[in-house]
Amino acid sequence: MPVDPQLRQLEIDIPAQPDALVRLSLLLAEDDIDLMAASTLIESDMALAAAVMKAVNSSLYGLKGRVQTVQQALTYLGMREVAAITFEMGLRAAFPPAPELEPLWQRASRRGLLMGRMAQQLGVDAWAAHSAGLFEECGKAVLFRHSPQHYRPMLRAATDDMELVTLEHAGFGVSHDALGAALCESWGLAAPAAASVRCHVAVQAGKDLPVTLQRRGVAALSAIVHSLMNRPDALDETIDRIAPQVPLDGELVRRAATRVQEQLETQAG
Repeated sequence: MPVDPQLRQLEIDIPAQPDALVRLSLLLAEDDIDLMAASTLIESDMALAAAVMKAVNSSLYGLKGRVQTVQQALTYLGMREVAAITFEMGLRAAFPPAPELEPLWQRASRRGLLMGRMAQQLGVDAWAAHSAGLFEECGKAVLFRHSPQHYRPMLRAATDDMELVTLEHAGFGVSHDALGAALCESWGLAAPAAASVRCHVAVQAGKDLPVTLQRRGVAALSAIVHSLMNRPDALDETIDRIAPQVPLDGELVRRAATRVQEQLETQAG
């Protein structure tokens, strides 16, 4: 999907989707995904494959023994999580390395896993949820690449994303949530993922899903996982407010959040 012309007028560059991810997206769109073809595709890009294997063998996934090939990773983790790791590595590679962005990528990895695994348990589109979690803050990387000297002080000054959005609008005429959604659309991610990225700042702050939002599960999980990662003391309140708007069963959401959080902590341990 093309980038909004209004964003183009701002002359803020949206990085193009890497060719390997374009081809992987086509494979993922098939009803019967060819795992061998996916493995071969990822391994055909040596830098991408190396980054994927490094991520798979990190403590975040807690696999017993070192995984040696992408095919092994697919066997242990499944297509969705390996595809998500591949997209994550492709996304990171689209931006210059910077200490200011490292916490963003670390949050993205955990958020994507939490949203994807909870979605799987709750009957929400797990691929859309996982990719939304990965891309949620990518608009910050877009602005940082565009003008690091201008954006770095904003990142330091903002106490939360609502304040950051205000600073971004004043400084650039656009905010990271809109840019992140534009990147999702230009990279061909599912509409619920792009919609979640577009509205996540407002939803996380106000706990209200937009009335025009049709497929609400992904955006709801974004707000719930945000509380899980940043304000676990407010998790019950967030679930009670957000879940009925989807609708999702609040108790099932609570169980899924607890189960996935414990699973990741066990793996890391």
